[in-house]
Amino acid sequence: MTSPAILVAGSANLDFVVRAPRIPTPGETVLGHAFSTYPGGKGANQAVACARAGGVATDMLLALGTDAYAAELEASLHAARVRPLVVRPAGLATGTAFICVSDDAENAITVAPGANAGLAPRHLPALGGYSHLLLQLETPLDTVTAFARAAHTAGLNVTLNGAPAQALPRALLAALDALIVNEGELAAISGIRHDIDTAIAALDVPCVAVTLGARGVRARCGAAWFSQPGFAVEVVDTTAAGDTFCGALVAELARGARWPEALRFACAAAALTCTRPGAQSSIPDRHDIHAFLQSR
Repeated sequence: MTSPAILVAGSANLDFVVRAPRIPTPGETVLGHAFSTYPGGKGANQAVACARAGGVATDMLLALGTDAYAAELEASLHAARVRPLVVRPAGLATGTAFICVSDDAENAITVAPGANAGLAPRHLPALGGYSHLLLQLETPLDTVTAFARAAHTAGLNVTLNGAPAQALPRALLAALDALIVNEGELAAISGIRHDIDTAIAALDVPCVAVTLGARGVRARCGAAWFSQPGFAVEVVDTTAAGDTFCGALVAELARGARWPEALRFACAAAALTCTRPGAQSSIPDRHDIHAFLQSR
């Protein structure tokens, strides 16, 4: 059997993070008490999770500028044993995100896409050798759709993390094997609110997983339904928890795990991410996840 290999195509940002007593309301200024920068972006976070938490060979297609931020993001991917496939759209700076993390570990995020907006359908590499493609929505929707359709035609398993929330074209949904969303994203895609199971059932996608924060995850794959409770941890920062879930889930499935086991592993990985600050810096390795699960 050929070893699994994952291609993640998506965004990379340098995160500028301020910790503050609370997230400001519109028009309000709040004095923070700490500032740090971290490599982030949904695509890059998920690639690191595939490689570090999932232990699966992972490449990442991403767009960066020619600035100092780009070098920091590439270094973080290399450190996680992710092979970056970098394109550099002319005239666009590396993407950035501005994040406020409150003392109760909630966050508010504003993204300046920069070079991420320049990722185009023509940039997709040859797909031979990959078993799975993992996508998100921080790059142009037309590009995401083109990548998904090309990978579907090539026989790859295609998973989309439908974040940030937006309505999705039928052409994209038809190319997916799995869709991972939170409750708000599920409502935006399905048009159904306040009824998770009905919304999941309404989506014409073979497998759907809905993350519920501390409550865990609800999922359907074919006719089978699954519920995985969350794991109680002392939360420091929820940044990248959802991305860690996505990467860990896809990696476990690529390794041949069944959905119940993969969901449990991914929930544990996401829980551990919440116990550490930052995005990629907070993603646990496979050994830590297994030790955590054994302790539970």
